[in-house]
Amino acid sequence: MDIGDVKKQYEALYGTVLAEHRKVFERQDIAEVETFMRAIIKAGRIFVMGVGREGIAARGFAMRLMHLGKEVHWIWDDTTPGMGPGDLFIAVNGSGKIGHIHYVAEEAKKTGATVAVVTGTPKEKTPALADVVLFVPACVFNGTDDRAVPSIQPMGALFEQHCFLLYDIVIVMLEKALGRTHEEMEKRHRNIE
Repeated sequence: MDIGDVKKQYEALYGTVLAEHRKVFERQDIAEVETFMRAIIKAGRIFVMGVGREGIAARGFAMRLMHLGKEVHWIWDDTTPGMGPGDLFIAVNGSGKIGHIHYVAEEAKKTGATVAVVTGTPKEKTPALADVVLFVPACVFNGTDDRAVPSIQPMGALFEQHCFLLYDIVIVMLEKALGRTHEEMEKRHRNIE
């Protein structure tokens, strides 16, 4: 099997992928980012849910929110408590129509919690019931929004990658808004490794 000129392919691909991310960053609605951040700052407790690779990015975000000093719970963990008014449920639902995420969002609404949905298809059913929608304009698996940046990558790779980058940028902005420091965050890092 001949894999061809790997150096040439690698350079072409990282250039294309970087260009895709740049386009997504440029299309991002900053007012939505601000509303999302304000909901996080206001929340007493935060509950996070996502599946697949976008869920992995969401777990990383949940971890960093905890490092900022927020009380954070991952849905489906056995120690996750019930939700109520003053809580924030963040659902990452790229296609906007993942059935069990939609169900949990409906249940969260019934508790009086604020529901935020991070999505690549804001006109679908789950974003429609949210109090806060953060549209990430990157193509997503089973997505339908024509404003999303297309990708040469398979399925929802661009959305999944971009969520991780966007969350990390949001964390840095929240760190400043909450008056936290890297050192304070590091003190909350797991110390039994």
